[in-house]
Amino acid sequence: MKKFADGAAEFVPAVERVFGVAPRLLDGSRAVRVGDLKLSLEAGERELWLIELSGPLERRLTMVEVDGPIEDAVLAAKEALDEL
Repeated sequence: MKKFADGAAEFVPAVERVFGVAPRLLDGSRAVRVGDLKLSLEAGERELWLIELSGPLERRLTMVEVDGPIEDAVLAAKEALDEL
């Protein structure tokens, strides 16, 4: 029997734990919106992008590499956001 691991399966609950609010799902479970911020898993779930949403425009703020548990990447993204 083959087992498949989906590292992004924990993405939405991790965002909710770290940011303290239920995120709005965008693009399946690979992107979520928290207020005016979009968090998007890209590049085969190896990059977590923080994108500012301003009306119809998007501005990429920063990228965090995902090289372990997704919650660690979300925490690093929140820390990077706090420094901006």
